[in-house]
Amino acid sequence: MSTASIQTIETIADGADKTAANGTFGLKIAAPQRLSPLPPLGEGWDEGRLAQAATAEPASVAGRHPHPPPEGEGAQAATDTSALPALRFITCGSVDDGKSTLIGRLLVDSRAVLSDQLAGVSRSGEADLAQLTDGLAAEREQGITIDVAWRYFATPARKFIIGDAPGHEQYTRNMVTAASQADCAIVLVDATKLGWQQGEPQLLAQTRRHTLLAHLLRVHSLVFAVNKLDAVADPAAAFARIRAALARFAHEAGIAVAGVVPISALKGFNVASPAPGWCGYGGPALLKILEGLPATPPDAHLPLALPVQWVEKADTASGDTRRGRRVFWGRVAAGSVAPGAQVQIFPSGQGARVAQVLDHARRPASAATGASAGIVLDREVDVSRGDWIVAAPVPALTADDDWDSPAATTAWPGQRELAATVAWLDDEPLAAGRVYWALHGHRWVKARVRRVAHRLNIHTLAQEAADTLEPNAIGHVELQLQEAIPAAPFARARVPGSLILVDTASHRTAGALLIR
Repeated sequence: MSTASIQTIETIADGADKTAANGTFGLKIAAPQRLSPLPPLGEGWDEGRLAQAATAEPASVAGRHPHPPPEGEGAQAATDTSALPALRFITCGSVDDGKSTLIGRLLVDSRAVLSDQLAGVSRSGEADLAQLTDGLAAEREQGITIDVAWRYFATPARKFIIGDAPGHEQYTRNMVTAASQADCAIVLVDATKLGWQQGEPQLLAQTRRHTLLAHLLRVHSLVFAVNKLDAVADPAAAFARIRAALARFAHEAGIAVAGVVPISALKGFNVASPAPGWCGYGGPALLKILEGLPATPPDAHLPLALPVQWVEKADTASGDTRRGRRVFWGRVAAGSVAPGAQVQIFPSGQGARVAQVLDHARRPASAATGASAGIVLDREVDVSRGDWIVAAPVPALTADDDWDSPAATTAWPGQRELAATVAWLDDEPLAAGRVYWALHGHRWVKARVRRVAHRLNIHTLAQEAADTLEPNAIGHVELQLQEAIPAAPFARARVPGSLILVDTASHRTAGALLIR
């Protein structure tokens, strides 16, 4: 497990003693939605989704050095994207596909690297761009990425947060951590490793695995970047055949792709500036595509769900009896909250009214999905860390016959038996009968694996019968919890619909689960 502090599935479990041995693990899962089959890729990119990107004002490098403007239709139109939120994206793929080099190229071309930093990674007059993100001594010594490295840069059109995920299979858990917090995943494909000379090549296992994991984690946008085409004899033929293989794989997996771009991270072709006609590609450069991608939409349309992270004792000297004397802090997982809202405490079932909502600066306000907020109720209610503040049940319509009056509808009913998709991250295989700690929101409960339903074959995408799940495997399992949790299908809500499993003895993060 990485030494970095890793956040829980869209919940922040810092302070939990059960993860003291190896940090906390977190998954910020992208908004669930039914993804359509892969559309025709045309020139390697989705023209419908990226119309704004293709026609936007050319990005400049740190406001001083403009990129060459795009050529072709729509080059005259300009779209202001400066109001777009920052895009958090990751680079992933197999080992030595050029992930760190691509990030280094983006940082250099956007003038986000100081001259002394560039000199520090230069040898014989050439910069080793990968070392701009490889910060650990072991990474620099071995020339590999182990931990997730986050970097920041901006163009006049948008701000970006980049995560450099490791490609080695043994560090898949770190890739899952990075993908869980991403709006976009760039999956790199090394053209020199594929047998494109004989026709449509077979994709590498780690390329398939990382793509499937990003899809399962509901990363909102996915872009394939075919790298190192400058090192092959016939780059146009190589790109065409690799693009066909990627299209086939994405279509069979039901994954929508935002773009397929031929690049050379080392030389900078089609990274920040377009290379017209290279590899027979006429679409925008990778950076232009990123500038037009949407951020992950929040679950704002759902009823309120807020996992309580911290209970603060407020001003005890106040004689105001119209509200409680404690503030319940947490991050809104779904819906929104404002003063006057009727809420219910899970698991106690006690009802109350919201008397006041505080923002992160303790100012009275309302709070939307993703915002940190402190809630003061109109009465003293027993609430502890790990409890949930959820929307009050909706009263049912009164029937003509009182004997048949239905019960109120609960937005987030408690569940003890779950069916889930799991990305298994532990070195010990997952087997039926094992007991783990399950972390849902900030609530810890014991969970027993009732059954391993099947395992996903990443090569054929077939669901195979299995009794165990090996490290880095993906499959479906059934769990029985010691206590009920306000769970929901991940397709409906990403925070209530996700949890992690932690080994009870080693306290290592064992698996990431998405409730079905």
